Amino acid sequence: MKFGIIGAGIVGTALAVRLEEAGHECIGVHTRSRLSYERFRCYLNKDHLTLDALIPNVDCLFITTQDGMIRTVAENLSANGLLKPGQVWIHCSGSLPSDVLRVQENLSVRCLSLHPLQAFASVEKALAILAGTHFGIEGDDEELGEKIVEDLGGIPHHILAAQKSLYHAGAVVASNYLVVLASLAVDLFGEAGIKGEEALASLLPLMRGTLYNLEQVGLPQALTGPIARGDAQVVQGHLDHMPSKLVEIYQALGLKALELGVNKKAQQGLTYSSEELNLMKSLLAKS
Repeated sequence: MKFGIIGAGIVGTALAVRLEEAGHECIGVHTRSRLSYERFRCYLNKDHLTLDALIPNVDCLFITTQDGMIRTVAENLSANGLLKPGQVWIHCSGSLPSDVLRVQENLSVRCLSLHPLQAFASVEKALAILAGTHFGIEGDDEELGEKIVEDLGGIPHHILAAQKSLYHAGAVVASNYLVVLASLAVDLFGEAGIKGEEALASLLPLMRGTLYNLEQVGLPQALTGPIARGDAQVVQGHLDHMPSKLVEIYQALGLKALELGVNKKAQQGLTYSSEELNLMKSLLAKS
């Protein structure tokens, strides 16, 4: 296919490079930033084109701007007649549905969203890990989306457009909130006398081990610790010594851990005793 890029950020640049390598042709790129275009050309020597020159010559148009600009770009293209029937407009936002591109009902293009479920810190990092990255796909031509993802070396997953915000929330919890959990653990270590960088350095191997367990045995079997064991005395000790500002977070996470613990035991043909379960629930209930 012949494709073009609007927005030469990390994702747009990496997609263009890998799609060219897969045999597709990048006609050109359009971006408002001179610096981003100069960076783009370090990886792919393609012309910076006006929208008038770019749009009529591509089968697929990737709009890889910041999320807040995606609809504005689509409105501008539509208002100026910069489209051709049958063309596919693709954005890579995890939070916005593909329909954000459908700025009028009779738009003669197909709208598609391909979201890489990965955190790309740089173009180099994106190029290194794009193969094997999972993608959320939804829109008018999901079969084409699958083909593009496979050409990128990715793994496609179909998601419900109406629930895309929840898909994105799940990604935020898994990625961003992992950092928050690390920060919470560092705070607790600090209370015990292990501070800052020393605390994080000591916790990272534990976190890696847990991720390894998740890869090997999945959910809920990867859950370990006092709640999984039904050790209410240990949980009580945590709560007795914990700074008050952290108690509610610990309790909320603990209730989810208890749910996983129940499922883990059920898969093993076991159960918590009624006394264990009720005591744990009372400890983890918000005061």
